[in-house]
Amino acid sequence: MEKILKIQSEIGVLSKTETNPFFKSKYMDINGLLAQLIPLLAKHEITVIQPLTSLPDSSPAIATIVMDGDKEICHSVMPLPNLQDPQKMGSAITYYRRYALQSLFLLQAEDDDANLGSSKKKVAVADDELGF
Repeated sequence: MEKILKIQSEIGVLSKTETNPFFKSKYMDINGLLAQLIPLLAKHEITVIQPLTSLPDSSPAIATIVMDGDKEICHSVMPLPNLQDPQKMGSAITYYRRYALQSLFLLQAEDDDANLGSSKKKVAVADDELGF
């Protein structure tokens, strides 16, 4: 996990370089994320794979597996929506891959959806309220 910490400290804030024409908002696409993440993964000899898989109930899922050499150090499996349209499924896969990587590596990204859906007021929470 020491290598993951190094990657987190070196990657910095990710830039939102793409524009969603429908919502007129900025976002970071998966290629922008990978362009910043892959060199650091290579530098610290970490491998990440994101194979398509299925859950026990046969619903589709995307797995994200982080390896240090031949040792798995963390993984997640995220269910995908059951879509019949291949283009919509491809978009969903890309979206879930991006968010899985952001989550596993604690990458700094603004949560636009939550900010739009809630008030702008910030609430301070002490560490001991969270159990730390």
